[in-house]
Amino acid sequence: MKFYLLVVPIVLACLALAQDRPALTAQPNTVFVGADGKFEANPDTAVMQFNISAQENTSSAAYDRASRQAEQVRQILRSNGIEPKAAEIGYFSLQPVYDYRQPKQKLIAYRVSANVSLKLKDFSKIGPITQQLADTDITGNQSIQYTLEDMDAAKTKAVEDAYRRARASADAIAHAGGRALGELSYASVDTFEPVRAMPMVRAMAATAEMKTMAAPTEEFSPQTITVTAHVNAMFTLK
Repeated sequence: MKFYLLVVPIVLACLALAQDRPALTAQPNTVFVGADGKFEANPDTAVMQFNISAQENTSSAAYDRASRQAEQVRQILRSNGIEPKAAEIGYFSLQPVYDYRQPKQKLIAYRVSANVSLKLKDFSKIGPITQQLADTDITGNQSIQYTLEDMDAAKTKAVEDAYRRARASADAIAHAGGRALGELSYASVDTFEPVRAMPMVRAMAATAEMKTMAAPTEEFSPQTITVTAHVNAMFTLK
């Protein structure tokens, strides 16, 4: 009975470990290892998003007001050296607004809403554009999200780091067993790419005092984006 009590936990541990590894046929004179690696990259793109919203008594008046607001946005972009076509419309809607406080709902207005997103490579333009949009009081729910568009290069660096760690582990095992590490005979790779984002903030008109102060994000750096990778590798033993 003592023999079985000793063996069962070992078997269960081996089964649990096997679930985290690809199904491979055990081969003599080989060592199989797994390792995690990472690469921290600076974001190369800022994605600005904001809403344009207008409400008037008639649908045509709401549409005209939203059109004027959109023209103001285009002028702000041009003043910062950005072509308006660089901005993208996520959605556009024209909806009736009802007063539901009455027993019978009453149409009281029409609202036009649009969502605009803009990708910027030059981060120095974020502050001026955000401030100018807030000064016009035509936009709301501004947000900034930093992303990494050149993700492939970061993935490659993360995989290289994971492989170096895996090979170092395999080399340590071989050395401990009095063997030498041979060639790579098998490998599998998984990569992960989280995105760092700044929380959404409500746009507000700036006061004269605020205009003389530094922007909240001035002189700060965007948070780096960490790309991780996991490598499973099998090496021969000499």
